[in-house]
Amino acid sequence: MQQDDDISCAVVVVAAGRGERAGAPEEGPKQYRRIGGRPVISHTLDVFARWPHTRDLVVVIHPDDEALLSSAIAEMRHAAAVRFVHGGPTRQASVLAGLEALRDAPPRYVMIQDAVRPFIDHELLERTRLAFRMGATGVLPAVAVADTLKRSNSLSMVTETVSRAGLFAAQTPQSFTYDAIVEAHRRARDSGARDFTDDASIAEWAGLPVLLIEGLADNVKLTLRGDLVMADERLKASALPDVRTGNGYDVHVLVDGEGVTLCGVFIAHDQALQGHSDADVALHALTDALLATCGAGDIGDHFPPSDPQWRGAASTIFLDHAAKIVRERGGTIMNADVTLIAEAPKIGPHRQAMRENLAACLDITLDRCSVKATTNEKIGFVGRREGIAAIATATVVYPARTVR
Repeated sequence: MQQDDDISCAVVVVAAGRGERAGAPEEGPKQYRRIGGRPVISHTLDVFARWPHTRDLVVVIHPDDEALLSSAIAEMRHAAAVRFVHGGPTRQASVLAGLEALRDAPPRYVMIQDAVRPFIDHELLERTRLAFRMGATGVLPAVAVADTLKRSNSLSMVTETVSRAGLFAAQTPQSFTYDAIVEAHRRARDSGARDFTDDASIAEWAGLPVLLIEGLADNVKLTLRGDLVMADERLKASALPDVRTGNGYDVHVLVDGEGVTLCGVFIAHDQALQGHSDADVALHALTDALLATCGAGDIGDHFPPSDPQWRGAASTIFLDHAAKIVRERGGTIMNADVTLIAEAPKIGPHRQAMRENLAACLDITLDRCSVKATTNEKIGFVGRREGIAAIATATVVYPARTVR
């Protein structure tokens, strides 16, 4: 028996069809139509991209679809190296083109997947790996036929009821040892046989044993326009609200001066905050909090203190920049909360102006902006009036993501 680590699989995703049965040709091939906010093929590729045992990922496309594929890859949620080759006039020819693309560094195993089956899961892929571990040459996921089957004549009249005993509906990925299936495909091509509807039927024709494994009820092929509509509704129903909270903390030293700027409001005082910009500790903390909601680093990454152009700059510039980054990434700022920790000056008389500044900078309503203040009970550097600290929290809602 092989070691588990030996079993990685190349993947050939077949996406060269035109999808005429899906209707609305002006919307393009069905594998590039959008479900759950992304192209169908983007969902399919993501499953393999995040599966740790994918070795190579090859997509077989129509020559006219290079730009469509590039766009779909850009919308994948999981980074992966994806290659493409042009397909042929039939699915059979397209699969062979994908298999031949792997010949320079042939894998031991290959999975052949329809681009328009986006609901495969890792459990199904792992069942395939287990079958290979047990010595299978070909592996076919399938589900037992549950519906009563009828045969009709040319006039659409029922002629008999067909027993469903031992009948299964084939799915993909259909998986094989690479050398065996590529040779079977070549033999089929050279023989002139062109009527195979899937790769398992080519394997049967070539005398390769194919093992049935438990398929997946959700692993449906999106064929008609209604299938796309239902898939879109399913993904939207499984979408999670993407609510993120970011925290920021900053502190600046107090020196002799004439006042401090906090939340964009200048307050006359016998001390000043020392810093490269206007040292608005509150806006610095809030800037970091916003950047944290989308993993965009911190204020120093965007406005390095070594850069002289930010000397004495108003910190509202920094907050505006962070808010712009959040919005460019699809975020909606819901709430901003700032806590100032200082012995002096008094914050209460200026709280309303500070909240109004935050609301204006972030383009949100006043009730979503909070400014609070507390002392440090004369403890530590704040208690000794050596500095002022600020803690900020920002809540941002990003576009809902599907559970995939």
